Amino acid sequence: MIHLRSITRRDWNSKLDSGFPFNIPAIQSLKSLDFTSPVTFFVGENGSGKSTLLEALACAVDSVTVGSQSVKYDDSLLAQRGFAKYLKLVWTKRTHRGFFLRAEDFFGYACRLSQMRSEMETDLHQIDNEFKDRSDYARDLAKMSTAGGLSALRSRYGEGLDAGSHGESFLALFQSRFVPGGLYLLDEPETPLSPLRQLSLISLLKEMVNRDAQFIIATHSPILMAYPGATVLNFSGSSIRASAYAELEHVRLMRDFLQNPAAFIEHL
Repeated sequence: MIHLRSITRRDWNSKLDSGFPFNIPAIQSLKSLDFTSPVTFFVGENGSGKSTLLEALACAVDSVTVGSQSVKYDDSLLAQRGFAKYLKLVWTKRTHRGFFLRAEDFFGYACRLSQMRSEMETDLHQIDNEFKDRSDYARDLAKMSTAGGLSALRSRYGEGLDAGSHGESFLALFQSRFVPGGLYLLDEPETPLSPLRQLSLISLLKEMVNRDAQFIIATHSPILMAYPGATVLNFSGSSIRASAYAELEHVRLMRDFLQNPAAFIEHL
């Protein structure tokens, strides 16, 4: 399902809006982008504008983060919110499902979940001590709300996102939070994932696409870029254009390196 069909950039006042991100060449040249596949990748070198556009798009959509907070309250996205005001969105079907995730935000989110779980477990122990001389009914009634919250947390995340490796926890987050019909904006989700785990993520993307989800992903990973039927938008200099997989610099460089790594390393 392609929920978000296209974005169009309105003109801005160059005197008022002249700094970041308005000074990024790819942002300056952007007129419109069409999303023709359920999975779209933004690719390009660091500083090319791919993550910036994804962040601005998350602001324009008014997406939530994985912590269920709107992007409108994230201080790190202040400049991107300014740019988002100039983006016009065209929908096939507006969806309020889904989320925005930057790989660097994951650790903080996992820590918050761990703290929540620990606080609820502490509260339950305190209730047990405070109600030890009262009836089981009174004690269970006092514990009901906290026990329900802890049960819901364990049902969604198991032993917690900090129970496994970083990569395993990252995949566990996706498995627990992906729902049908959502729009997911992911910034470099490959960061904590081994090549094998990246293949697992591709499998998960395919499963969710079959359940009417749409993904727009900024990535450096040639593995993820190989997703069948995906649209790859290459941010190169002042242009954003659709590119074939074999034409991408990331893919060519990785292929050439794996064929002869010594030839690259000896020149470093």
